[in-house]
Amino acid sequence: MRNLLRLCPLLLAAALLFGAGPAFAGKRVALVLANSAYQHAPSLANPVNDGAVMAKTLKEAGFDVVDSRHDLSAQETRRVLREFADATRSADIAVVYYAGHGIEVEGSNYLIPVDAKLERDTDVYDEALSLDRVLVAVEPAKQLRLVILDACRDNPFGKTMKRTVASRGIGRGLAQVEPTSPNTLIAYSAKAGFTAQDGDGANSPFTVALSKHLATPGLDVRRAFGFVRDDVLKSTGNKQEPFVYGSLGGEDVPLVPVKVAAAAPGAPVANPQADIRRDYELALQVGNRAAWAAFLAQHPDGFYASLAKLQVEKIGAEQAHAAATEKAKQAEAERDRLAALGAQKDAQVRAAADAKAAEQAQLAAQKAKEQAQQQAAAAEQQRVNLAAAAPSAAPTSTVSPAGTNVASLTPATAPADLSRSVQTELGRVGCYSGQADGNWNTPSQRSLSQFNRYAGTKLDVKVASTDALDAVKAKPSRVCPLVCEHGFKADGDKCTKIVCREGYAVNNDNECEKQRAAKPAKPATAKRDDGDERPARQRRQGGGGAAGTAGGYGAAAGIATAAGASRPSGGGQIFCNNTGCRPVNRGCHLEYRGGGGPSNDANAEVCN
Repeated sequence: MRNLLRLCPLLLAAALLFGAGPAFAGKRVALVLANSAYQHAPSLANPVNDGAVMAKTLKEAGFDVVDSRHDLSAQETRRVLREFADATRSADIAVVYYAGHGIEVEGSNYLIPVDAKLERDTDVYDEALSLDRVLVAVEPAKQLRLVILDACRDNPFGKTMKRTVASRGIGRGLAQVEPTSPNTLIAYSAKAGFTAQDGDGANSPFTVALSKHLATPGLDVRRAFGFVRDDVLKSTGNKQEPFVYGSLGGEDVPLVPVKVAAAAPGAPVANPQADIRRDYELALQVGNRAAWAAFLAQHPDGFYASLAKLQVEKIGAEQAHAAATEKAKQAEAERDRLAALGAQKDAQVRAAADAKAAEQAQLAAQKAKEQAQQQAAAAEQQRVNLAAAAPSAAPTSTVSPAGTNVASLTPATAPADLSRSVQTELGRVGCYSGQADGNWNTPSQRSLSQFNRYAGTKLDVKVASTDALDAVKAKPSRVCPLVCEHGFKADGDKCTKIVCREGYAVNNDNECEKQRAAKPAKPATAKRDDGDERPARQRRQGGGGAAGTAGGYGAAAGIATAAGASRPSGGGQIFCNNTGCRPVNRGCHLEYRGGGGPSNDANAEVCN
């Protein structure tokens, strides 16, 4: 009993050690596929190099299985995927990385083996492997299924293959995809519909960024791909933007868990900066000046205060850039207006000088904004790296725990601030036109639903969440289309009234159309009535007049019979031809057959 009591502290320390690890520290398996030596297309220089780098990165990250293959045929690729699917049955995390050619046909994505010919568009079904086949291979994994495609290159097969059906579409790059399985992410080296660059070195910019960030211990996989996106945009001059499709839950999902050092028996693990860290993370989620001001008022000094000041400088630089851009637009518009009006030369010169000065100020603000963003991003990366290197002194998660009572931003005000931030961002991307008041009401929910529709996301519209804020912030420009009422047209981000010149008016298609002159009203004509109520004189004219002229009786009789053709009997009707006129026989009626003239009766007597 005494020995058991001596072991209790050690058992408690071991329980804390293994219990403190991340939830996603189970078995991890990976498959790396790289195709360079294409037999029926020009060879690619980088994919095999990229595959080697990713295989090394995943092995050093401690993955239990890393199967690396290159230059496989279609049959060999199917066999490897089948074997890998067996390995994923006991895995918690499964990763497939592919580098090579890919193609999109009719909205479906395919990976191209090295022996594919693809002479016709329908050959992809036999010679290539669909992305769905790869997703089946990672499906058994329990907690995370990740497919990474560095396959958005400019594809030579799409230019040469024959179309069996003219309407079958072959897209540029890969098509957008929405995973149907939960906890599944699909990462593209370039956004859907765009192509990626191989880069000037031995590896593509996408793979270089992946090897730098994806295996960072404790770093959530979504934030890792965020850093990858930033690096690729910077290295390609904003020409290539990686994109991730799919969604995960609220917990952090690192590919590499943080190694927790064993604690001394009986010694509690203390983190004196835990409260400051939680305050900082909440302010980072809200992301506006008010949040950072509240944080700095509570924590004016220290490491996190320095990070917060960089965030404030970034916000100020972004606002200054927006103001400078608007001022430059106004100056250019004034210069163009004066030029169009033929104003005096000195006025045009002043306007041109103002426009040039505004443009220079805009460029300076743009440079300051980029510098502030880079400094803030570098500081945030430093914070994450410190968290991974020293978990006891820095945060290991970038998500504030649910229900945390933060001193500087109380729970009573934080939800309203978060809702206001989401509303502001939704307004920036053109999905919300109301006032950002922090009240998450029906219009706000409808605007987030519109964002889901046009951005391809599946955010919960019932609440304003940090996931929603991050997703909307990630969009650099308008997402929801500008919808204007009839008689108005889109002018930038505003609706302006359509003004037509004299004699033109807006039609149903919202275009100026020439108005037609009003036609003069036709004189009213009395309807012919062949009933018994018609005066006798008119009845005589209807019969005698037609018999008197052989060329005109057909039209007159046709008018008379057109009015009475539906009557079952011929009472009151008169049949006329070149021999004369007579009453229609009882039980008969006239039917108008058209024509009229000599030897061509316009009417025929029909008897039931």
